[in-house]
Amino acid sequence: MAPPNVRGSSANRKAQMSVFTGYLVATAGAAIGAALLIISLWQPQALAGLRSMASDAAGSVGEAGASARTGGKSFFEAIAGYYRAGSKNAVLEQEMQVARVKVAEAEALKQENLRLKAALGLREADSKPVALARLIGSTSSSTRRFAYISVGTSDGVQSEMPVVSPMGLVGRVLEAGAHSARVMLLTDSESMVPVRRAKDDVVAFAEGRADGSLRLRLINLGINPIKKGDVFVTSGAGGLFRPNVAVAVADVITKDGAIARVLSNPAATDYVSIEPVWKPEAVQMLSVQPAVGKEGE
Repeated sequence: MAPPNVRGSSANRKAQMSVFTGYLVATAGAAIGAALLIISLWQPQALAGLRSMASDAAGSVGEAGASARTGGKSFFEAIAGYYRAGSKNAVLEQEMQVARVKVAEAEALKQENLRLKAALGLREADSKPVALARLIGSTSSSTRRFAYISVGTSDGVQSEMPVVSPMGLVGRVLEAGAHSARVMLLTDSESMVPVRRAKDDVVAFAEGRADGSLRLRLINLGINPIKKGDVFVTSGAGGLFRPNVAVAVADVITKDGAIARVLSNPAATDYVSIEPVWKPEAVQMLSVQPAVGKEGE
């Protein structure tokens, strides 16, 4: 006959004791709960101290959780506010740059009004753009500086038309296709624009240097009156560009003028307007004169 399994019977007794202890604890808990319920119904004020202690304990834990939530919220709000402030500062800085150009153009218009309108009593109408376009590309490494726009002859664009951005003159249309056009930028080595200082009548030619800057050459040589920071606008001479469009700001003073920085940077320009030639008859006259001279010879 096999001996009894002593180890198995010991495990059974432990399991039975565990179950009995669980029932005993549950019964004691139920009895205590019933007693507390009877006491709370019979004398509600008797358990007020225990409720206050429990409320105080829960209150401290809740306060800690609320502080943590508030601190975390403030931390993330501070980070979000920092990034919002950075983007707003960038927008404000760009708006200030546009505003500075507009102030220079307004000053040029004021001088033009005092110099011409008082004498002639004429009111020059603002030039309406032929088309608005996206600047879809530009060259930056070659000696020739060109850009490409998303409008062409089907939109009324023709060669020699000025191209202007909110910051000032960009260049002029060199070739126009049906739905796109190539623009000669101000910084191209073949570009030359008649300009004048915005605050007076100091006139010069703005020549492209093919390195992203312009050379201002004074027409009247002598003492150089140009100062660093002077803004130059189109003078209207030649009839191609309308007067008082911002062009460049003097950066380095030279003997016969200055090296200037272009105000309308194509790399930072998204949209441009194509304007009609300011005085078409003057441009046509200049283009016909060489041919007439050759015929006379």
